[in-house]
Amino acid sequence: METIISACISAGVTLLICMINNHGQQEKTRALMEYKLDELTKRVDKHNNVIERTYKLEQEYEVQHEQIKVANHRIEDLEKKGE
Repeated sequence: METIISACISAGVTLLICMINNHGQQEKTRALMEYKLDELTKRVDKHNNVIERTYKLEQEYEVQHEQIKVANHRIEDLEKKGE
């Protein structure tokens, strides 16, 4: 009988220690996942900012390209008038 009681107490203590240890590991894992998620969010924001800037640069390029075309046509017209 004493052996059974001793085994039950040992099992209970072991179970309690395992539960405490698992809880501590879960907290560390959760903290690590939150950190990684925050870092990933920063990288995505940085990437999105680059995409937005690239889009704006492409728009500005198109406008400048059109202005150059217009200026070239005006120059050609002036050169034809001068002849």
